[in-house]
Amino acid sequence: MSAGSRVPASMIKSELVQRIAEHNPHLYQRDVENIVNAILDEIVAALARGDRVELRGFGAFSVKHRPARAGRNPRTGAHVPVDQKSVPFFKTGKEMRERLNREGGAPEAGA
Repeated sequence: MSAGSRVPASMIKSELVQRIAEHNPHLYQRDVENIVNAILDEIVAALARGDRVELRGFGAFSVKHRPARAGRNPRTGAHVPVDQKSVPFFKTGKEMRERLNREGGAPEAGA
């Protein structure tokens, strides 16, 4: 990292709710919290059904299915079965990628 680099801050859900409420003073914070929870709950429900959720300009949420496989216990080296599983996947939208790069976001690979 260069001398001007900083560690990026993270935002938790309560901070997101607070920031949205500050930018929309006509809404009560509890209403903003209910809206954010409803959006996130619906995304999770759609993924649980196996649906894909696309938010234009932002990105797409989908589920990737990982097959069962043979793994290894790193401590003993013994082979152990790893069950199949489904994992959430997020792919950024073109508009978000362009905006992040235009606004001096993280440097691209190879730069």
